[in-house]
Amino acid sequence: MNPPCGRCRKPVYPTEKINCLDKYWHKGCFSCEVCKMALSMTTYKGFEKRPYCTMHYPKTSFTVVTDTPENQRLKQQSMLNSQALYKEDFEKSKGKGFSLVVDTPEMQRLKKTQDQISNIKYHEEFEKSKIRSDAPPPENRQDYEEQQAYAERYSQPPRQMMRPAAVAPPSAGRRYQAIYSYMAAEADEVSLREGDLILDVEPIDEGWMFGCNQRTMQRGMLPANYVRPV
Repeated sequence: MNPPCGRCRKPVYPTEKINCLDKYWHKGCFSCEVCKMALSMTTYKGFEKRPYCTMHYPKTSFTVVTDTPENQRLKQQSMLNSQALYKEDFEKSKGKGFSLVVDTPEMQRLKKTQDQISNIKYHEEFEKSKIRSDAPPPENRQDYEEQQAYAERYSQPPRQMMRPAAVAPPSAGRRYQAIYSYMAAEADEVSLREGDLILDVEPIDEGWMFGCNQRTMQRGMLPANYVRPV
């Protein structure tokens, strides 16, 4: 009985028979699996018992092995195991903190740099606040009253000038009225309450005056920018 052809499955007679790749082929059926180019015993390349030409011969790779169901299952199992190990290590490290990361030379350098930047920013803000606090009160009374209109009344009294040494002035002087309350810081100063009348006022310098509080009859020095003439 004549065997079937490896491609067309029809009987192969001895006059047209080719025995190759553990099969029998018609001469016309022995061709490349891809381009169908006719092959001979010297030009074919076999792969999985199929004939191929040199150009279309399958390249050996691991794609077929990787894509098999068994290898896909193994790959997925390996990923699950890796995730489980990562989670376990993470849970263990939660109680230990990040000392290993912080103690590395690189992390210590970054921490030192951040501390230096923070110190620079702190000093910049401190210097800016000093400039704002050191700004003298307006010399012009009209400008001064306009500025006070935008702030809460008497919430931020004008900054005191440097107090000079006490010098007793003549007894006669002008009358002033306190526009801010002031608590005496030295024994030779006069405490003020808003609205108090100050008698016999004499200027000492640009920032201080000498006078008598009519309410308390106390005589002494007082800040010039806390009173106004009446």
